[in-house]
Amino acid sequence: MTPSNELIGKYAIIILAAGRSARLGSAKQLLSYHGKNLLQHTIDTAHESQAGPIIVVLGSDMDEIASNINPLHLTIVKNPDWESGMSSSIVTGINTLKSLYPDTDSVILMVCDQPFVNAKLLNDLIKKKEESGSTIVASSYENIHGTPALFHKNHFNELSALNGDAGARYLIKKYNESIQTIPFDQGSIDIDTIDDYINLMK
Repeated sequence: MTPSNELIGKYAIIILAAGRSARLGSAKQLLSYHGKNLLQHTIDTAHESQAGPIIVVLGSDMDEIASNINPLHLTIVKNPDWESGMSSSIVTGINTLKSLYPDTDSVILMVCDQPFVNAKLLNDLIKKKEESGSTIVASSYENIHGTPALFHKNHFNELSALNGDAGARYLIKKYNESIQTIPFDQGSIDIDTIDDYINLMK
């Protein structure tokens, strides 16, 4: 789907894919899913949405992973501190966004191991933001508010100040009383272990 004219450049996407996948034993980004790898599946989903530009943050095994995705219409950046936790990847992504695309209004943070994210879900985040004016719109599943999640530029400085493994959920919890959510029933399904992957492929 091509973004509508009024949305082009307004909503960016940052895909967080820098981790080592220690519990899995191999790079989850490259696991095969529906004829492509998980990261490419996530990238294609982002391309099908109304959002763009798209930034992919890599870290562990960057060269191998980067060589197995289509770089067209992507900004690929390395998080040199990926071992310190998810927050460092958010910081890398937000700083890249502010540098390259300073006029962006909001960003959607995604991870590459939620295989049931689709373009409609991403568009629903945007729609909820447009309708409500809320500065944070999160996905809701199993009493959790999490990714994919949209943040208005008012939160960019807070996002770029995160540290450790707190991730975006720190801000979602901080502003819990004022955020909006959309339902994502399969949001709790992610790939952390080989058993998770076997269950997914079933």
